Amino acid sequence: MKLNMKQNEKTHLRAGTGFLIAFLLWTVLIRCVDVQAAGPNRTKVGFAAFNLWFHELTGVHMTIYTITDWLGLVPIAVCLGFGMVGVFQLIRRRSLLRVDPDIILLGVYYILVILAYLAFEMIPINYRPVLINGVLETSYPSSTTLLVLSVMPTMLFQIDRRTNKPLVRNVTGIFVIAFSAFMVIGRLISGVHWATDIIGAVFLSMGLFLLYRYAVDAADRRREDRNGIQ
Repeated sequence: MKLNMKQNEKTHLRAGTGFLIAFLLWTVLIRCVDVQAAGPNRTKVGFAAFNLWFHELTGVHMTIYTITDWLGLVPIAVCLGFGMVGVFQLIRRRSLLRVDPDIILLGVYYILVILAYLAFEMIPINYRPVLINGVLETSYPSSTTLLVLSVMPTMLFQIDRRTNKPLVRNVTGIFVIAFSAFMVIGRLISGVHWATDIIGAVFLSMGLFLLYRYAVDAADRRREDRNGIQ
């Protein structure tokens, strides 16, 4: 049991670190490879030939953009839901130390996701290929994709940890996969992001989520070690 826990811990650490390294390398490449003034107001974009080809292929679909924008409230609701779980445990158990470690780590993880979003709002890598209400907005990484792929997997992970009911697990799994796929594909074909913005968000969100899994694995192993000593 402990051997499997250590193996899972190492796997999630390596995979999470790998995705974050891939994100950093991808970001550097976007700033260096085939950079052209191809965006609105002659803004520069990396991998310009590929991005322009894909943008022309999909076109711009503002209806899809609006739908995916509003559906971005779903992962926010998930965050608030788990936040309420943490608050309920804190009130009931009367100590932050008695709140489930994976819930505390989840709160820290959500804060890191928000900080990553804010950082790239202040350090623009790419601007959108279209103006939104006449305004040129930052586009890298896709914030909606980052939010969905960072938060929705935690919903499935937490449900799997907290219930043994196959129906609940299966329904949650189908919902999370279908919703995440719709949001990422919808954002990709809506034409409001360069394709490379979506790819960057996938790398970053997967890296952050897998490191959260590593942190929970490590907390679980420490708890098992303490129980073994007792």
